Amino acid sequence: MLLLLVLGIKSCRDSARTDSFKSYVRDQAAIVQASGQESKALFTLFTNPGRQSPVQLQNAVNGYENDASQLVDRAKSTGHPDELATAQRYFVDVLTLRRDGIGVIAQSLQAALGTQGQDVAISRIAQQMETFLASDVLYARRALPNLVGPLKKEGLLGQVIVPQSRFLPDLQWVRPSVVASHIQGLRSGQGAGPVAPGLHGTSIVGTVMRPGGQTLSPGGATQITITAKLSFDVTIKNGGTSDERDITVTASIVGAGKPIVREQTLPTIAAGTQKVVSIPLAATPPIGRPVSIRIDVKPVPGEKKLDNNRATYPAIFTR
Repeated sequence: MLLLLVLGIKSCRDSARTDSFKSYVRDQAAIVQASGQESKALFTLFTNPGRQSPVQLQNAVNGYENDASQLVDRAKSTGHPDELATAQRYFVDVLTLRRDGIGVIAQSLQAALGTQGQDVAISRIAQQMETFLASDVLYARRALPNLVGPLKKEGLLGQVIVPQSRFLPDLQWVRPSVVASHIQGLRSGQGAGPVAPGLHGTSIVGTVMRPGGQTLSPGGATQITITAKLSFDVTIKNGGTSDERDITVTASIVGAGKPIVREQTLPTIAAGTQKVVSIPLAATPPIGRPVSIRIDVKPVPGEKKLDNNRATYPAIFTR
């Protein structure tokens, strides 16, 4: 009887311990999801604000700051096993960085949209994109490993879904020029209203690999030597009669193993002009195997001719 009692107590303790790990992961996943929704709302406001006045825009960002502050408080009060104390501490730091970044944007937005002190305010907003990037790196390099390690040690890694978190949607946002173009869009209301009359359309002029300088051709496989800073330089033409903004360009390597997909955004391009979008590869492609490099340009509003928005080039990567 004593042995059964001891085993029963141990079983209950083990079950409670397991539940505490699983409960923490569920709570963190819910907070991560809410933080992702804040990111989507904030960057949607910058890219597609609709017909909102500066006061409405300011109130919206103030609301995001309040929500982010509540997430920090919620994370701080989340119960966790002692083994997850380090992961918990880094997770709170991640959310604090995001809250502080949104707070500075809220403080700077009115000046950025006004007529005085615009450059300083826009610079402060641009700096917060680096804060968001830092939060993503901190989550990936510190919070996540210190969560996964104890879960694996407890044998629970296969029983839970470990949440991933990324607040900054695209590395282009750390460029002040990109932020400035979006602030200008907020100020001028370009993100709202009907499509301007006239012809709209972009096309791919060509793609060059850097730093090697190989021009990709759809007619034959191009041999590309892998280097540390390999990138695609895609020349885009605006063949329409209106300036276009926020053109998404995607480079994909397919045909051998898991596809590699990279994306960049061209902030603006004037009617009738060409611009180059540089897309860093930042990954090791398949070596010595035939692949296809596919370049896609997302259609702009009002664009009807789409067959020149995609180009496919055969290639072989070598060392």
